Amino acid sequence: MSDQAIEQEIVAKGLTAPRVTPADIEVNIGSELCFTVGRAADALNVPVSESCRLLTICVLTLRNGFTVTGESACASPENFDAEIGRKIARQNAVNKIWPLMGYALKQQLHDAA
Repeated sequence: MSDQAIEQEIVAKGLTAPRVTPADIEVNIGSELCFTVGRAADALNVPVSESCRLLTICVLTLRNGFTVTGESACASPENFDAEIGRKIARQNAVNKIWPLMGYALKQQLHDAA
C-alpha cells in the first residue's frame, strides 16, 4: 500500500491527531541527487564491476541539512531501467525519513505535555 493510500485511509477514518504525512515528508526534502554508480564511475574514469553499474543511489538532503540515502540494485542486467531504479532508490530513502520525523513529532508532543 502506498504512503498516499494510507494517508487517504487515515483521513477517511477521521483520525485527526498530530501525525507525519506524506506531504510533511516531501516538504522537508530540500534537495535530491540520484545517480547510477556506473555513470559516476565513468565520470571519474574509475573501473567498476557490471553489478555496480546497475546500482542506483538516491541522496535526499533534508531542510535541516541531514542526509538520508536509498539504493536500488538490479539483479538482472536485462531488466535495468534507470528511471525505475531512481524511483525505487528514492522511495527507499523516503522510507528512512518517516522514523526520523516520527521521533521529532513525538518529542514535540512530549515537550508540550
